[in-house]
Amino acid sequence: MHPIIFFSKMDFSQSNLFGYIEDLQELTIIERPVRRSLKTPEEIERLTVDEELSDIERAVYLLSSGQDIQGTSVVANLPVLMRQNPAETLRRVLPKIREVLHVAGVEMQLTAAVSFLTVLQEESVSIHTYSHSFLHIILQNLEHRDAGVSNAWLETLLAVIEALPKETIRHEILNPLVSKAQLSQTLQSRLVSCKIMGKLANKFEAHIIKREILPLVKSLCQDVEYEVRTCMCRQLEHIAQGIGTELTKTVVLPELVELARDEGSSVRLAAFETLVNLLDMFDADDRSQTVLPLVKSFCEKSFKADESILVSLSFHLGKLCNGLYGIFTPEQHLRFLEFYKKLSTLGLQQENGHNDNQLELQTLEQEKKYISVRKNCAYNFPAMIVFVDPKNFHLELYSIFFCLCHDPEVPVRYTMAISFYEVAKLLNSGVYTIHKELVTLLQDESLEVLDALVGHLPEILELMTNGGENSGSESKLLSIPDLIPALTTAEQRAATSLKWRTHEKLLQKYACLPHIISSDQIYYRFLHRMLTIILTNNVLPVQKAAARTLCVYLRYNRKQEQRHEVIQKLIEQLGQGKSYWNRLRFLDTCEFIMELFSKSFFCKYFFLPVLELTHDPVANVRMKLCYLLPKVKSTLKIPTDKHLLQQLELCIRKLLCQEKDKDVLTIVKRTVLELDRMEISVDVEQLEKEKQQNEGRSTNVNDKMFEKKRRDSKTSSVLTKSITLSVPGSSSGTSAGKEDKKSKLVRSQSFSTQALHPKYSNIDKCPNKSSATGYTSSVSGVGKSCMLSFSDDSFRTHSTGNSGNAAFLSSSSSRNLFNSADQKNNGNKESQSRKMSMPPGKSPPTLSATLTLNTCKGKIQHGLAEYTAPSAGQRMERIPSENTPWLITAGLQCHCAFDTNGLR
Repeated sequence: MHPIIFFSKMDFSQSNLFGYIEDLQELTIIERPVRRSLKTPEEIERLTVDEELSDIERAVYLLSSGQDIQGTSVVANLPVLMRQNPAETLRRVLPKIREVLHVAGVEMQLTAAVSFLTVLQEESVSIHTYSHSFLHIILQNLEHRDAGVSNAWLETLLAVIEALPKETIRHEILNPLVSKAQLSQTLQSRLVSCKIMGKLANKFEAHIIKREILPLVKSLCQDVEYEVRTCMCRQLEHIAQGIGTELTKTVVLPELVELARDEGSSVRLAAFETLVNLLDMFDADDRSQTVLPLVKSFCEKSFKADESILVSLSFHLGKLCNGLYGIFTPEQHLRFLEFYKKLSTLGLQQENGHNDNQLELQTLEQEKKYISVRKNCAYNFPAMIVFVDPKNFHLELYSIFFCLCHDPEVPVRYTMAISFYEVAKLLNSGVYTIHKELVTLLQDESLEVLDALVGHLPEILELMTNGGENSGSESKLLSIPDLIPALTTAEQRAATSLKWRTHEKLLQKYACLPHIISSDQIYYRFLHRMLTIILTNNVLPVQKAAARTLCVYLRYNRKQEQRHEVIQKLIEQLGQGKSYWNRLRFLDTCEFIMELFSKSFFCKYFFLPVLELTHDPVANVRMKLCYLLPKVKSTLKIPTDKHLLQQLELCIRKLLCQEKDKDVLTIVKRTVLELDRMEISVDVEQLEKEKQQNEGRSTNVNDKMFEKKRRDSKTSSVLTKSITLSVPGSSSGTSAGKEDKKSKLVRSQSFSTQALHPKYSNIDKCPNKSSATGYTSSVSGVGKSCMLSFSDDSFRTHSTGNSGNAAFLSSSSSRNLFNSADQKNNGNKESQSRKMSMPPGKSPPTLSATLTLNTCKGKIQHGLAEYTAPSAGQRMERIPSENTPWLITAGLQCHCAFDTNGLR
């Protein structure tokens, strides 16, 4: 042995460094130049084709003098040429392809088979033309020396046979088939003949098959090669369907019995599978006297001398047991059941599915075979429940069910998970007995098993909690505590794995839980978990699935406190979250809410938070919001949600005016057009209520106005009488008239003071104000107070005149006041009714007047209670809101000088 030398430190001296550099230089010399082009100039020149050639000419040129890869390209492009120019393709290109295929390689042969089949499927030419031009080429290449090429052409021929007429099949295929099936032909030719005869059995009548095809079938069943016998045996099923029950019993069944005893294992296997598939065509006598003895011999030999049939026997055992159920004796019934139990634990120690003792070492092939057998037993388990009767499940099959669900191999447990729903349906009232196995499969270490079980999880859970008439409430209550931890564990395992599709599928299926468990259990165990997934998971489909399931949970939660808490978290953590990704998920959640909840619920809790995202700093959020706006608008109802509609229109205006992103602005414009075409739903009941309320309010106002008119007219008549009595009197009468004049003046002033609200007692100062803050009451109230004040001012201005004129002026002013007020109230009532019927596309009325604002002010200051504007009906500029009280004060809204746009 050489001593091992350890260096204490590496030598980085200058000489050593130069030595390393020299070594690197030597390595660079060793490198060979890399070929930078795949083709040489000569090869490129040979591959170059004149660009002026047409497609047909180019195809002919490449097939004649091109390379193999170019010819293969032409053959692959044959369906395109047939679509473009079928006549020239058939005349010039197809003959060249026939010539090339004689010496073509495997790749071109396979490509030609596919292209010929594509031409047939696309129906580029008639079936007569196809059979005349393409069928001969297909038949010529059927016996290619390469098995893959021969099978490809055979598949094309079998597809062509389906479309060909009977006469063509008889002359072009059936007649040559007689010679091709002879023993003197090659093995490949006889194999092809077997498959063709199976296809032809469905194309002709029974008597033609009996006369021309059945003799060939018997000959091929007795062929010296086991491959031919096996192939012909598998075609007997198709031939039996073509000839009917009687001929099957007399011709096919004896051949099957003989092939079942064949020396070749593959022949026996093919005979057994064909026998099982034809079981429905045999009567009770054939089943009991012929089929059952054969099946029993297969079962006996499968463990001893013929293990090759074991996998196929386990796969078809369920069909066999149910097909022969009527002829079984109790002993035979028990024997087949025990045989199934033995197959279910094959390769395992048959005690609770565990290996207690060391078994003999088995080869890898045997282990794979045993796994396949147990997998087939899991596949047939529902059929075996029918075989033993669901009532006897717990006694006869539960132990096998337990072993298969706890099998150490994933394929076996996967198959049990797939068939679990079928088992639960069959058990019905006894479904509670397999609850533990459901929990076991939910907690399985393999996600493939979980994915298989999740497919029918809602139906399984519903059967578990509600299934069966005899399953009492105690069993349901006992099942839930074990079920909920299993469901949460399954979700957590799926979340930590990389198989996000399984996680998404699981979350979608968890939406069924409100029908299974209580809302409190969902709230504390699942709902907050869904919110966490939305906030933390990085896979978009998983987040959307969690959002929709969360909305379903919220939909079925009846506790207002829990509902409000979840809604608040959605708005704060998603809608107002710091991450734009969370805000996008908020919009997805709102879309699910609009799908699952009522329109009023969305408008109440989520309408305004959604509109707030119009100010979002991220363009993607605003863009997604624009796509969602039509759905948002569809949730509104008029007149209930009139204020929300105004908010929506305001947000759209802001987007149109302030949006700077080009993509978002394009979508906004498109969305505006879509919103404009939408019709808003109308709440008819609410409209009727508002109409009745408005009518009742206007009736009360009219009654009050009528009562005031009556009292004022009574007062004015008394004043008039007193004036007429005091005129012809003496000096004492004159002094009395002066006193009466003073009293009337005081009474008039007190009347005006009582009618005027203290808030408007200084109305003569209003013209000097820039804003009308004092006029916040209703229009009718303001009009009455102001006009009474102006009447009183007018009376004080002309108080130097005689008392009769003063009294008359006061009386006429009162009448004009109430007339104008009555007209104004009627006008308001009419305008309200028109607003109620305003169509959705019309804009609200705009207030404008033909007279200038200064003229209005001047007229009002001079005490004119009524004024008719000249050139009425013409529109002018919109009057500012701070100046509209002057128009209301003067009562100008009663005249046609105001444009009611949209109401006429």
